[in-house]
Amino acid sequence: MALQMETIRATADRIAASHQLEIVELEFTGGSKHRSLRVFVEKNEVARAQMAAQMAEQMAEPISEKGKGGSGAGVFPRVPVETLSGISHEDCANFARDFGTVLDVEDLIPGAEYTLEVSSPGLERKLLKPADYQRFQGSLAKVQTFTPVANNRHFTGRLIAFDGAAFTLDLSAARQKGKAGKAPSVQMVAISLENVERAHLVAEV
Repeated sequence: MALQMETIRATADRIAASHQLEIVELEFTGGSKHRSLRVFVEKNEVARAQMAAQMAEQMAEPISEKGKGGSGAGVFPRVPVETLSGISHEDCANFARDFGTVLDVEDLIPGAEYTLEVSSPGLERKLLKPADYQRFQGSLAKVQTFTPVANNRHFTGRLIAFDGAAFTLDLSAARQKGKAGKAPSVQMVAISLENVERAHLVAEV
């Protein structure tokens, strides 16, 4: 039987909202006895704003000082990785429990058994919708286009602008594919969203 992916997505969105989460991406892979429903979740906008405020407060107050002169000032609490990514293992587990229950009760995935996998989108998350290009301005991204732009289809650069229909990459921030050790001939490139085949963030250490 064909899966009702729109219904599954709508259900996932509803369950996610009850946990202050958002669905980033949902995909169904495999066949026969090896089927997997993969769901990538993150904190919703309200929860992310609350976490950002809490992190800013933590970073503004040292947890300890050495001596009366305050020589230990600047020793800050270590920010958990799950806080930086906006999602925790507990968030994933709670969502998976409730979502999995609804999937089974409503028989939204009929047939053989399947595996439900829930995780954060990760540091190198895909850029899937226009809002992502606005939200992640200042981040390093890798982009592949359908048709060449400035004689190239592969770009790595920093997102520096977005006007709703196209974004600008600063290519001086990274070396281009196939041109290791050389500065890109074009420093800035504007790419239309309609020309994006795939795009994702690049983790910076």
